Amino acid sequence: MAIRKILVYGHPLLRERAQEVREIDGKLQDLLEDMLETMYAAKGLGLAANQVGELQRIFVLDLAQREEKAPRSPLFFLNPEIVEAEGELYEEEGCLSIPGYSAKVKRFSRVLVRALDREGKPFEMELEGLRARAVQHELDHLNGVLYVDHLSPLKRKLFLRWWKKHAPSTK
Repeated sequence: MAIRKILVYGHPLLRERAQEVREIDGKLQDLLEDMLETMYAAKGLGLAANQVGELQRIFVLDLAQREEKAPRSPLFFLNPEIVEAEGELYEEEGCLSIPGYSAKVKRFSRVLVRALDREGKPFEMELEGLRARAVQHELDHLNGVLYVDHLSPLKRKLFLRWWKKHAPSTK
């Protein structure tokens, strides 16, 4: 297992649509383990494969990261899709690819997601609240969309101004 570099806002891979997973092999299992280790090290709740430079339709989640002493309970989503969605949430979000910035984003409050687990077995999961929001956030990544894309034009302009001042050095 290895901690991978998380790509930050402005990197072109963050704007590309990830490709479906076609083969589940040892290389993919290593990627999943690396993604988990990277997410835990960065104290994130989720991580999409393209955030670590891999254009595959994969993300991992572990909302137990929010509670310091909670046991880890990672979830793996391969080739995920939302099949139903309803309700509305307007809450604060952040992103490991946009460190130090957060903003309120409108999301569905409940989603039904269909995906494959890390062994390739299909599953469906109904999620609400933070879990629903996290799935939508990570699925956006797989489609080349960042949460700041959901901001109003004015708030996006303010974000870009903030980013120019606070972007991490790429050196």
